[in-house]
Amino acid sequence: MTVTAQHNKPAIHNAMWPGLVGKGPDSEPPIDLDTMLDLTAGAEVDGVKFDGVDLFASLPHIDIDSTKDDLTRVAEGISGRNLVVGSLVAPVWPPTGGGSAMGSEEERARFLTQVRKTCAMAKTFRELGIRRYGVIRIDSATGPAEWAKDPAGSTKKIAETFREAATIAEGYGERLAAEGEICWGGMHGWRHMLELLEQVDRPQTVGFQADMAHSLLYTLGYNAPEDRLLPEGFDWMDQNVLMAALTKLTDALRPWTVDFHVAQNDGTVHGTGSHDKTGRHCPANDPNGKMDIVKVAGLWMREKDGTPTRAFEHICWDGCMFPNKTMTSPDTWRDVLGTLISVRNAHGWD
Repeated sequence: MTVTAQHNKPAIHNAMWPGLVGKGPDSEPPIDLDTMLDLTAGAEVDGVKFDGVDLFASLPHIDIDSTKDDLTRVAEGISGRNLVVGSLVAPVWPPTGGGSAMGSEEERARFLTQVRKTCAMAKTFRELGIRRYGVIRIDSATGPAEWAKDPAGSTKKIAETFREAATIAEGYGERLAAEGEICWGGMHGWRHMLELLEQVDRPQTVGFQADMAHSLLYTLGYNAPEDRLLPEGFDWMDQNVLMAALTKLTDALRPWTVDFHVAQNDGTVHGTGSHDKTGRHCPANDPNGKMDIVKVAGLWMREKDGTPTRAFEHICWDGCMFPNKTMTSPDTWRDVLGTLISVRNAHGWD
């Protein structure tokens, strides 16, 4: 692959959590952090390499209860590979010690505790000089079915929890990004996501994390038929109709977007291990991918008038639930890196 770099911003990152999400005893073995870091650091296209990584603040990668010494060792392992840290995923779900954002007081307290611990970890990485940008990613930690028992009340309670989380984040100098994904209750449709952000009403602290694989499913109305933007029986060859739907979606959520994942999707849902079905992340060059990655990325990265939003200092590739054979192939990450360079060339700045 030959891709000449034309811009140096935003920075280019690789996500580490695909080594964990959908892995485990009911699927393939997790891929350890050092292996993920080595694969990332080893990728190169025409002299350009990944600038950094986004982290999952949970075992078996990083213990949420790590000491400063523990995090110093992690930071040294990352900086020793000429990488930096960007955004962190807060492990807010019950299996990792968290709780539902619309659950009982005890559950919501566990959710907020995980946010606080992740913000503290992020602050430590800043103090260690390895992190200069990025957000803390959160979700509602509950499913659409549970949310649907009381839609208005559920969204109100999630918003209350997110506002409390925002206050915590502000105390650490952090921002939060709510991930738009169809498996999270109250966030499972684009209008529901927008309503939640508006109810939280802390735009300086709580924004939206766009992931191209997930947002494509928003247009299809998975788990939220009332939010469907593409017609039934849509012909994927009709890119004009697809781009019109994605433009409506991005016009609504772009003003809230503070974190961005470049990804591909084949228009289907997918889940492995214990992870619920969500957008199928495809390899960058997957022939079944439905999007022109560079073109669709521009809908998130440029304002209506075509100027770059500059709303985030890095972009990140997300390839959750790839088979381990794909994950451990150096070719996978060279292709991903080349794709990210192309996205930055088209929509970046200096």
